[in-house]
Amino acid sequence: MSAELQMSATEGVVDFPYKAVSRGAIASVLMFLLALPGLIPTFSFALALTIPGFICGLVGWRAIRRYPAEYSGRLLAAFGTMGCAALFAVGIVTHVTIYLTEVPDGYSRVAFYDLQAEEEAPDVPTEKALEIDGDPIFLKGYIHPSSGSGLLRQFILVPDLGTCCFGGQPRSSDMIEVTLPPGESVKTGLTKRKLAGTFRVNRIPLKKSDFDNGLFYRLKVDQYK
Repeated sequence: MSAELQMSATEGVVDFPYKAVSRGAIASVLMFLLALPGLIPTFSFALALTIPGFICGLVGWRAIRRYPAEYSGRLLAAFGTMGCAALFAVGIVTHVTIYLTEVPDGYSRVAFYDLQAEEEAPDVPTEKALEIDGDPIFLKGYIHPSSGSGLLRQFILVPDLGTCCFGGQPRSSDMIEVTLPPGESVKTGLTKRKLAGTFRVNRIPLKKSDFDNGLFYRLKVDQYK
């Protein structure tokens, strides 16, 4: 090969050097995609991924600016950074709006954990449960798979997916027997349910098939989603 051809080949390599795509940029876009389900209330926890996604995007952008001959992916970094920031803001506004408007008039919001006995304490109705006995309340939870399949008018409500699917037999204070209005039913699944109705406490635990522990709580539902 002549010297001129060798020089031309060498120049071609110099003119088109290899650039690695910034890992930070890639991670930022990946975090954005994984956080998208966070817009759905059931998976709101996924929004937390936008924070490391935003940081990774900034790190990637900085690396590309400082070492432009070594790293590429400027557009990926920009998309990941701005996308994570926007998704976090939209998600927070969405969930706050839902929280402030989801309780029907005439009902009081009750957190499921207020009805659950402490881990080391006896599994009995809590003071809060006894206090609201007979009151119209609003609370959220998941249908336990042992309640049955298909469309249900009556089912057992539990506080979280861990208790619902991976926690084995729930304790008595982790369950509420829910009864929907006549002629209405809901489909089983992993969707978080929003229920408004009259809350009752059983002084003696009610035994239910497929559950080892008795039930203290009942909810006669008026409205649900």
